[in-house]
Amino acid sequence: MAVHIRHAGRYREIAVALIRHGFGYMVEEMGLTRVLRMPIGWIRSERPETKTLGERIRLVMEALGPTFIKLGQLASTRADLLPPGVIKELSKLQDDVPPFDAEEARRIVELELGSSIEEVMSDFSEQPIAAASIGQVHSARLVDGGQRVAVKVQRPGVKKQVMRDLEILHDLVSLGEKRWEWVTRYQVPQLVDEFSRSMEAEMDYTAEARNMERIAKQFVQDPHIHVPEVFWDFTSERMLTMSFVEGVKPTDRNYLEQRGYDVKEIASRIVNAVLNQIFIGGFFHADPHPGNLMIMKDGSITFLDFGMVGRLSPDMREYLSSLVIALMRQDTPAMVRSIERMGMIPDETDVGALKRDLERLRERYYDVAFSDVNLGQVINDFFSTARQHGIGIPPDLLMLGKALITTEGMVERLDPTLSIVTLAEPFGRKLAREKFGPDRLRRKTVSGALGLADSLANLPDRLRHLTSFISGGRVRVEVEVPELRKASRGVDRLVNRLAFSIVLLAFSIVMAGLVVGASLAQKETMIWNYPIIETGLVVAVLMVVLLFYSIFKSGRF
Repeated sequence: MAVHIRHAGRYREIAVALIRHGFGYMVEEMGLTRVLRMPIGWIRSERPETKTLGERIRLVMEALGPTFIKLGQLASTRADLLPPGVIKELSKLQDDVPPFDAEEARRIVELELGSSIEEVMSDFSEQPIAAASIGQVHSARLVDGGQRVAVKVQRPGVKKQVMRDLEILHDLVSLGEKRWEWVTRYQVPQLVDEFSRSMEAEMDYTAEARNMERIAKQFVQDPHIHVPEVFWDFTSERMLTMSFVEGVKPTDRNYLEQRGYDVKEIASRIVNAVLNQIFIGGFFHADPHPGNLMIMKDGSITFLDFGMVGRLSPDMREYLSSLVIALMRQDTPAMVRSIERMGMIPDETDVGALKRDLERLRERYYDVAFSDVNLGQVINDFFSTARQHGIGIPPDLLMLGKALITTEGMVERLDPTLSIVTLAEPFGRKLAREKFGPDRLRRKTVSGALGLADSLANLPDRLRHLTSFISGGRVRVEVEVPELRKASRGVDRLVNRLAFSIVLLAFSIVMAGLVVGASLAQKETMIWNYPIIETGLVVAVLMVVLLFYSIFKSGRF
């Protein structure tokens, strides 16, 4: 294949990683042995029989670098598709790579600025303050104003590498679809498509900057939640300049307590900020792990790194809140209605069996206090039930689940007594109240009235069009009834055969009469000097041929 030839070296790396971790059969069945320079048996194995499937998959992702690590991180959100053991291992993947050379970073910055770095920034740090697979962050100070900033610089050549890996991934998935049924069953093509869109967006820092500003608007009135300010004059596709943030990571409760922080208040603020983004803003940080949050000296929270975000429409937020409330109220029919409104239940799903499984899930949390409910476990249980019934979970809803689970794991270390479900209930109730509140009803009434007025305004034009169609004979009504069509075709055949028989009988009688009459008269039968029998025979034959042609052409003989 052309793709194999163009990226033969990378295919070789992928094949070797798969073989070393116990997936040699996949290499053989996909035909990747052709890119190897040695027999499979010569490649040293890492004793895969001593490791679980999830561990082996994680090791393959780690061996193949940034693109595959990020793919594994995305796959770890798919609790609706993958077994818990695999999800647990993929959740361990860390986007931690060595920094690239500072001189290279300066070169990229100057290329994006269109001028020397000294004209715009001073004190550009030689050592990055953070490094990841896509880029790294340097501190600097603006010449104009002297404000300290953080400059995020994209790795040189990373976009080309990511695009290459995405192309290979799509090719491998196409090969896998032809050989293994599980590739389709586990929606691997959809996962790779979703991942491709996410990675392509992450390659553009201007998109991340817009995400930052959109989430910042949600907390304009909240002094305890911050998002760094974007400096657009010094921001481009490969470079993002934002205000510098200095604080403490929310990873060590003892460290925070020793410095006088109220860890319980911090945990509560983090949870409320995430829930506000989800249920109120409908646009949320999809990866709020400890490395992407900073605790300020006053106890306020700053969110960082907005490359991965999720979106929920107003209707989806409403259905989601209804689902959470129904689960907590032990209301199985309401749970099913919420899932149906999300448009997730396929036609072939046995709704009765789904209700029974949701009933078992409900009973698991029967009489359990909100404070004792583990949200991560609830979400995993729900996704597992959805997977069993072929229910497809929208990608943004999966990202929401991942965000909540990540948040819960983080705040659990800060305040083990805090329950996200308890804090989430008021948001769900608020959305439920707003659904029937006067403001929402007024907006829906106004919207409906405007739509009706628009329809009425266009009614005369539509009536003129309809009249024109009718007068021109261009209106055609089609009724599709398969059984009626079948019966109609049978009647057509019967009528055509009957007509054919009658014509043949009439033809025979007429010819017989003419022949008998001519014989009795013992003379030729003539009209205006034309022989009647011969002429009649020709006309009758032409009629039969014409009838035959019409019947056979209709296909209903």
